[in-house]
Amino acid sequence: MQKVLITAGASGIGYALAETFYAADYKVWIIDVSEKDLKKCPKDWEQSNIDVCDENAMAALFKKINDKWAGLDVLCANAGVAGSTALIEDQDAEAFRKCLNVNLIGAFLSVKGSLPIMKKQKKGTIIFTSSTAGLNGFPYRSPYSSSKWGIHGFMKTLAMEAGPFGIRANAIAPGCVEGARIDAVIEKEAAKKKTTSDVIREAYKSGTSLKTFVNAEDIASMALFLASEQASRISGQVIAVDGHTENPDPKI
Repeated sequence: MQKVLITAGASGIGYALAETFYAADYKVWIIDVSEKDLKKCPKDWEQSNIDVCDENAMAALFKKINDKWAGLDVLCANAGVAGSTALIEDQDAEAFRKCLNVNLIGAFLSVKGSLPIMKKQKKGTIIFTSSTAGLNGFPYRSPYSSSKWGIHGFMKTLAMEAGPFGIRANAIAPGCVEGARIDAVIEKEAAKKKTTSDVIREAYKSGTSLKTFVNAEDIASMALFLASEQASRISGQVIAVDGHTENPDPKI
């Protein structure tokens, strides 16, 4: 039975990832900072209440995984925060650092812990949850966009370093994903632009060819494919699941 570790796996995209891999007969291990959300997850999933930014806790996690599972086939580096919404000159430096720390350093620590296990078994798949904000600029969201551009550079370098060991790395770039997180982002942007959430939501939708948001299950389905044998020659790629973004900055 194959084994998957999913960071921020207790809600949102992470929960959809866990459900999808579990349904495909994977052993599932999720980590999350929210103990409350973890308690709502199936008991069949291994669970750890860990912050991906905590270097010591992450190192201890991978020792535990290696001791209990003696292997790891897939890492879904999914943990991330939205960051603050403001013009660049109004961004708080500490808040900017916090966004980079979770989104980029958290992914780095997840990969750092996974690589020795995967290299030993000479195979593995690492999948990053990124964003189309890492393919385009994103006004008012410079911390988030910067972190996702960083993820893509990190992923491509990882694919080059780890490829000789049979390890593949790819990133999925969702567009707007239905749920509480994008709702909060839209509300903040509406407040900054002195308009309504409905206006911002429709502007986002109109910026895609399919005129729609995506859902967490769309992202999970792509992740399962990227982890499969059918994707065995796909590495170093950023794959957008976004309804085709035509205009990343619709004017309001």
